[in-house]
Amino acid sequence: MKAWRVEQLGQPRDVLRLRDVAELEPGPGEVRVRVLAAAANFADVLLCRGEYQVRPDLPFTPGSELCGEITALGDGVAGFTIGDRVIGVVNPQHGGFAESALMPVSTVFLAPPSLDDAEAAVLTIGYQTAWFALHRRTQLLPDETLLVHAAAGGVGSAAVQLGKAAGATVIGVVGGADKAAYAAQLGADVVVDRREQDFVDVVKKATGGRGADVVFDPVGGDSYTKSTKCIAFEGRILVIGFAGGTIPTPGLNHALIKNYSIIGLHWGLYNAKDAGPVRECHQELTRLAERGVVKPLIGEHLGLSDVPDGLTRLAEGSTVGRLAFLATAD
Repeated sequence: MKAWRVEQLGQPRDVLRLRDVAELEPGPGEVRVRVLAAAANFADVLLCRGEYQVRPDLPFTPGSELCGEITALGDGVAGFTIGDRVIGVVNPQHGGFAESALMPVSTVFLAPPSLDDAEAAVLTIGYQTAWFALHRRTQLLPDETLLVHAAAGGVGSAAVQLGKAAGATVIGVVGGADKAAYAAQLGADVVVDRREQDFVDVVKKATGGRGADVVFDPVGGDSYTKSTKCIAFEGRILVIGFAGGTIPTPGLNHALIKNYSIIGLHWGLYNAKDAGPVRECHQELTRLAERGVVKPLIGEHLGLSDVPDGLTRLAEGSTVGRLAFLATAD
């Protein structure tokens, strides 16, 4: 089978090599899938660079999440059959940027029938992260105002749709006119192009000076710092990640004076500590997908041969919306 392999660490375009490798055999507690569609995530860029918290042995195949068809079951696997269309997170050694991949059964879910392969492929990491942030780490309430940074990105776009599903007013922050149009299509009530506007001013105006009740921040750096200037009394700032490259140092005295909370989320820990909420989350996302409330917008449908270029553009911040690599697109 063909698989993109990282044989030395570096930028995706420089280090990914398309190789013919032996067919994979699932180990105990794993399933093998024929990859139907694989999603591009910033974590895949970090894996190629050797900068992610998980560091598989070289060589490895990146591709953190996918939609696939089960073709083999490892020992001890129950609840799934060969031919099932599934989604989820992959074995980091044998990821989704290949014709076949291995998945730990603990992270495998039946794909929602209402979503096509590309839409289903991007449902796990981004949407589960946003759901846990908005409904477990805090509780976003109807009629609250949600400020979403990187609203055209992977987790940001999920937060926009889930915020609207919860009945909140959503303000999305993006960089560029094309991303602004994408965020509006997702359903954001107000879209701020940070290259043209100061989101602090927009938030204050949109809320009558009260500020955002919840801030969803996967960017860090200045996005976090400026968010503290427009957070509402008893607001909550959700720290999702640091895609901007700078980890902020919060002034805890400021949180005390303004009565707001700083809440961290590491979604991957739930898979390690308690799978029950993860299953509950998937069930809720499936219900929302069946109602048409959650429907991922794929910015680009690419082929397996496009993986290095797609990941490189994702790292540069030049992509709009989610990227999905389809087995049938080449």
